[in-house]
Amino acid sequence: MVALNRAVAVGEADGPAAGLALLDRIELPGYRYLHSARAELLRRLGRAAEAREEYRRAAALSDDAAERRLFERRLEKI
Repeated sequence: MVALNRAVAVGEADGPAAGLALLDRIELPGYRYLHSARAELLRRLGRAAEAREEYRRAAALSDDAAERRLFERRLEKI
């Protein structure tokens, strides 16, 4: 979790590529917030197809309907 938060912070401070490089080292394949963070950084990098896939994964992993709708809305905006 700490590594994920750090990667997001680095993505804000140093740019999405730097944050994504850190996220790609984290092994949490079933953690929806890893996928949603990756989606946002990929979106900022203009990598729309990859961002969409990550938002889909995040939504599929969420057991909260409101959170799933949030991921789906973000997916629609790409």
